[in-house]
Parts: sequence; C-alpha cells; structure tokens
Amino acid sequence: MSNQYLDPNLKVFSLNSNLGLAEEIARAIGVELGKCSVTRFSDGEIQINIEESIRGCDVFVIQSTSAPVNEHIMELLIMIDALKRASAKTINIVMPYYGYARQDRKARAREPITAKLVANLLETAGATRVITLDLHAPQIQGFFDILIDHLMGVPILADYFKEKNLSDIVIVSPDHGGVTRARKMADRLKAPIAIIDKRRPRPNVAEVMNIVGNIEGKTAILIDDIIDTAGTITLAANALVENGASAVYACCTHPVLSGPAIERIKNSTIKELVVTNTIALAEEKKIGKIVELSVAPLIGEAIIRVHEEQSVSTLFD
Repeated sequence: MSNQYLDPNLKVFSLNSNLGLAEEIARAIGVELGKCSVTRFSDGEIQINIEESIRGCDVFVIQSTSAPVNEHIMELLIMIDALKRASAKTINIVMPYYGYARQDRKARAREPITAKLVANLLETAGATRVITLDLHAPQIQGFFDILIDHLMGVPILADYFKEKNLSDIVIVSPDHGGVTRARKMADRLKAPIAIIDKRRPRPNVAEVMNIVGNIEGKTAILIDDIIDTAGTITLAANALVENGASAVYACCTHPVLSGPAIERIKNSTIKELVVTNTIALAEEKKIGKIVELSVAPLIGEAIIRVHEEQSVSTLFD
C-alpha cells in the first residue's frame, strides 16, 4: 500500500469504541480520519455531527460493539442515519467485533436471536455493507440481506506462533463449536488438533469433561474467537496441564475480558494469551501475559479492495 491514498471519494470515520485501531487503519490506507463529533445532550441522548461533505463518497465507519455495547450500537445507528441523510454513496460498517452474536439461535424456549436483531438494525438504519472479523458463528452472515465481508483472525494468530518456533505443538479447541477454527490454525502450523469436551450448565459457566486427542508432552495452543470471563479458557488450560501438556498458550480474536477475566488469566497455567486489537484493551487489562496483535493492515487492505471493487476473498485465506 502506498503511504497516501489519493482518491477523495474514500472517507474513513471512527466513533468511540476503538479510536486507536481506527487511527492505525487510516495510517495503513494513507488517509486522514474524517471529521465528526459525538456529543451528548444533558439527558444522555447521543448527538452526532459530520463536519465535512461526504456527498457521493464511499464512507467506512469503524466501530466495534464492545463495552459499553449498547452505547456503541446506538452511536453507530445514529451515525448511519446522519451519513444517509448527507447523501453518502455507500455506507460501509467496519465492525471488527460484532456484539450480541452469542445469541445466534433459539437454544431454549422464549429466547431472542440478537445476532439477527443487530443485523436488522444496521440494515434498517441504512448500512450498505458490513466488514467484520471472526463472527461467533459463520452462519450469522446469512442474517444479513446487505453485503458482508467476513475476515479471519486465524492467519494473524498463526503467523505469530509460527515465528515463535515452538516445538511439538498441538492446536486445541476449547469446545466442539470451535473445531473448524482450530483445524484452520492446525493446517497453517502443520500440527495435530485436540478437542476439549465440556458442558456448560449456564452462560459464562463451563465445566471441563475430558480431552479428545493426544496432548501428552506437547505444547498446547488453545484457540477461541471470544474470551469473555476467561472461565472456559483457564479451565481448559488447567485440564491440559493436568493431562500432561508441557506448556499451554492461548489465543483469540476478540478479547472481551470482562469481570474476573484478567485475574483468572494472571492466576492460570497459560504462559501467554495472544489477542488482536478488534476490541480496545483498557490499561488495567494490559498485563505481561497478554500479547496484542494488530488487525489494521488486514482491515485497511479490505477497505481499499471494497472501494476499488477488487476481490476481497483472497483476504479470507
């Protein structure tokens, strides 16, 4: 990518969820971030003002739906409305972390499907495309009737471990749902996989049952899409060590890390937790065990390809 992208019809804006990542993406593309202000009325209502003309432009808005998730979703919906009314040609939502995705089906009676609800909200507001990373379930792509580009964090994580040159590794999925992700990483690192068979009595509570696959004497790398309270991943790490793994590393695309997560990771057998910056890490969460990798080059490349109407599919590999 050149240092300066000269097409004036490409505009990149950031809202409040992850300004650091937005600035990195803008640098990777070679553009200035668009000028807009997000303020509050005295009762807390959000007011957005776009401070430059975007008429006829391809606009990309960078906003993860990380905590406080409802504030960030509302900011985004109001921004989309403002862009639509200001005659943007296309409104492309760059959502590195797509929140509310864990409720993607009716697992029990009388439950909502919030992953579909958020897709409906974005469409109704006026978005024309969504670019996101590692949806909690790939079938969420089908909840959209607008264009969606689903990028993968696995190559970024796999390249990091490739450079570490660890010996005798095994890639471990912390549950059955993550086997496809673990297989993709295993293929990149030419390693075998193992699966932790667990049951979850209620949300955010995991109970490890047993390990499928050979992990004895090996360096285990746990991979997940989201680490929230870190209960699953730390229980899994402990189970791997108890069953003979020589060392345990963990990685994920989206470091939600809420509640007791940081304390659990500090006290766990995990040597290193490798995450990406789809969610901005608060200072108190930046502990020695956590390594942060940037998704900015990947997203910057995707934005340019979308704007120039080139293939994005090569970025999925």
